[in-house]
Amino acid sequence: MGLDWRGLALAAAGAAEEGKASRVMLLDVRSLTLVADYFLILSAPTRVQVKAVADRIEERLSRLGARPRHREGYPAGTWVLLDYGPLVVHAFREEERRFYNLERLWGDAPALDLGGLAAGGGGGGGGGPGTS
Repeated sequence: MGLDWRGLALAAAGAAEEGKASRVMLLDVRSLTLVADYFLILSAPTRVQVKAVADRIEERLSRLGARPRHREGYPAGTWVLLDYGPLVVHAFREEERRFYNLERLWGDAPALDLGGLAAGGGGGGGGGPGTS
């Protein structure tokens, strides 16, 4: 069986919130594009914090059996993109997030409820390898 990408997307969102990312948003883009199933969009105030949150997400998903296919923007730390195939993570510095405004671009995509991820769950309980 393959990986549970919805569970992994929620685990990534939980890791972002635990890493003190702000405005964490998980969009279900399956009905809008073939590029991915989920976009995780988040921001942090500094380049160092953007990179730290991206690292936290990578570490969490790695423990759950997922490795990024591609990684961009890490050295600059203003927009780090982690491409897992079905899940694409966009970690922005606040200024770049306002400029690119992906929420507007993908405004027709439903957002998944992330209530309480960092506090109680979402840490990946149902998103491990072998689940679907």
